[in-house]
Amino acid sequence: MPRNLRHFHLRDLGASKPYQWKGTPVSKRPSDVPDREAHAQILLRALDALPDIKSDGLPGLYLEVSGRAGEKLKRTSLDTKHLNLLKYEEGKYREDGLDKATIFATEKGVEAFRKKVAQFQTENTPDREKNGQLIPGRPKNADLVQSLAAITEAGLRALWRSPSHKFPAAGVDVLWEIWLNPDEVDRFIQVAPEYGLEPGSELLRFPEDVVIVANGTQDALATAVRKIGGVRALAAPTVTADFFEGLPVKEQAAWVDELAQRTSYPPNADPGFITLLDTGVSRAHPLIQPSLSSDDRHAADPSWAVEDIKGHGTQMAGLALFGDLTTKLQQMEPVEIHHRLESVKLLPDAGENPHHLLGAVTRDAIDAVEARWLRRRIFSMPATTSEDTPHDGAPTSWSSAIDELAAGVLGQQKVRRLLLISAGNTDNFTFGAGNYLDRCDHPDNEVEAPAQAWNALCVGAYTEKTALPAGEGTAALAPFGDLSPASRTASWSSYWPLKPDVVLEGGNWATGNSPPPMRHGWLSLLSTDHRYPQRSFCFTFDTSAATALAANQISTLWSEYPMLWPETVRGLYVSSARWTSQMRSHLPASANPQKGSFALLFRRYGYGVPDLDRARRSASNALTLIVEDTINPYALSDKTGNDIHHELKLFTLPWPVEELRRLGNANVTLRVTLSTFIAPNPSEPSRGNRYRYASHNLRFKLNRADESEAQFLARISKAAEQTDEPESDEQDGWDFGSNRRDVGSLHIDQLTCKASDLARRNLIAVHPVTGWWKAKSRLQDALPTVRYSLVVEIDAEKLECELHAEVAAVIQTLTAVGTVIAV
Repeated sequence: MPRNLRHFHLRDLGASKPYQWKGTPVSKRPSDVPDREAHAQILLRALDALPDIKSDGLPGLYLEVSGRAGEKLKRTSLDTKHLNLLKYEEGKYREDGLDKATIFATEKGVEAFRKKVAQFQTENTPDREKNGQLIPGRPKNADLVQSLAAITEAGLRALWRSPSHKFPAAGVDVLWEIWLNPDEVDRFIQVAPEYGLEPGSELLRFPEDVVIVANGTQDALATAVRKIGGVRALAAPTVTADFFEGLPVKEQAAWVDELAQRTSYPPNADPGFITLLDTGVSRAHPLIQPSLSSDDRHAADPSWAVEDIKGHGTQMAGLALFGDLTTKLQQMEPVEIHHRLESVKLLPDAGENPHHLLGAVTRDAIDAVEARWLRRRIFSMPATTSEDTPHDGAPTSWSSAIDELAAGVLGQQKVRRLLLISAGNTDNFTFGAGNYLDRCDHPDNEVEAPAQAWNALCVGAYTEKTALPAGEGTAALAPFGDLSPASRTASWSSYWPLKPDVVLEGGNWATGNSPPPMRHGWLSLLSTDHRYPQRSFCFTFDTSAATALAANQISTLWSEYPMLWPETVRGLYVSSARWTSQMRSHLPASANPQKGSFALLFRRYGYGVPDLDRARRSASNALTLIVEDTINPYALSDKTGNDIHHELKLFTLPWPVEELRRLGNANVTLRVTLSTFIAPNPSEPSRGNRYRYASHNLRFKLNRADESEAQFLARISKAAEQTDEPESDEQDGWDFGSNRRDVGSLHIDQLTCKASDLARRNLIAVHPVTGWWKAKSRLQDALPTVRYSLVVEIDAEKLECELHAEVAAVIQTLTAVGTVIAV
């Protein structure tokens, strides 16, 4: 189902005017065939030999139609209501001299085709009189049928629009550029993985086509095309970042001008800002200047210049505004940039910041930008250090400062902040000839500080870039949809927060006859060069590029829901992430993997690749509930004076009870996310104890299908007190379990159950466990109030139902009587 629910959208408001088609010149008719009966029989046998669309469960058939020698195919008759002309080649451009066409025919289209040939065989048009003479009727459909020589089911080559020598070899996983019918895009992307084809996340939209890139073999693609339909053409994805970066200076500038002319920056009273904590940003580039005011460039040290000398910050600026320019430069449609940029130079032009000052420098950088304006900001910091290694996930001074900045307890402005930090990059010279993932998983390749911070959104990298030039003797190191070789991983599987949180495109490496693997232009992203106008574009890559892409997506998300808290936006975005099929291939071959099996995936990919459409919109059969609330987790006991857990919050959620009941035994998926920002206690004893490091720790619980409210509360009331050991996994069908879920300040888990059971599971409790705010000295000053967010998703996947509509009606009723407040 399309994810298009929340806003009403109007279109097609143009006024209708009278119009009459003037017609086109009549083309030359094909010559008569020598034997009408024999010609018709050949075509009818060809049509009868085609697969049966209905019995084979096909959406239709791709047909290749060949013309008679020296005759023109009647193109207009090959593009009708049930026949879709996809490709037409004139004989004069082919070696065999024959016109050829590729069409997609529905079941009715094939039947109509057969009917026209049968009519040609036996029926004539009526005689007619012209200038006093009687002209005998011709065979019906003569112009179409007499132009045909053969009809066969089409293979992939019949859809190929690139040069024939670029058609991929059989049995090899390669990238395919797939042109789709706009109405069929969602279904193709959803179903294609069932046939071994892995679609990428990028889309190019044109007036009549949507182009995607997918990875797979010839056989996988052929099966997907035949079974799903919707494919209009295939091509080789030949244009890469290397193409644009390698252009001469003048040609690069021309591409920049073209993109700049179709880019607009609509005015917005609250546009949202991406604040880059990096090497500074150059405003000279035409693609950056409109979004970056000269007043919005700062430096952590007032004595530093704000211009970008090293170039990294300008690269990140281009990605934060446009994403990968390789894609944007190939598009034809207008581009709108709704957010703006700020730049804070975090790193000096010469030398390095002393290690022990990194937390302070970050604080100073944020203070510098916030001293001028208080804005809705996303802080993007692609800067990490290996000097804290090994930390094994435990807090460091820099990561603790990041947690304080996010929670609003550090910095001149006491506001909560959304901070994105890259996971850090691997050293390609440490890679040998073995499986690259073994090196990425090695404990000394752990996520770099301060990316293990609890409150920050840590961004790692995966890749969909695997195409390399033919004949070069190199191959992509990482397979399509797997971890980018540049991305560091968590050396820990429990206890400390799951990191990275998500992964986005970070490029790939090329490997030759011997190590080490190297970066390659074809496997990189493209962004803006700080040396403009000497150079317009440059390659960029690794987890820093992935972090800039995440900032771009989150800006889009937050702009649509500007009233959300930063911790809510973090939870909503991460909750949308899913593992690719390639990532999931590392799980044991089981329909229901054990909870511990997911540890490997979490260490490498976090929760997977974010889905911006899922984060932004619900569908009729897939809804998201966002709840923002507060809790007083701890208090002093009136009787004993000892500190106690103060309260839990119980939510009776507006639930699509009737629709879930109607679905009965069909499976649906529930995904729950709990997000809060903790205030850290970075003292040395706290580094070894997560319950002493965090100001508070919250947990969520869901009632069981057979539990009343009273039974549910009775079951969980003793769970409030928490020891240093994690809770045992609940036997409630959760996929990840408490060992994975109950770490850090962002908790996500999901379960799949019968819809009729989920109809009775609408109670969620949020309760505290031990945190350092529970200390008596802290409580004697004031009882702490904690903000948190719940994101609850119900997804019926492919089932047709109206979950969203029922919940909307329930919320409308509750709002009318004042039970809930709808923002």
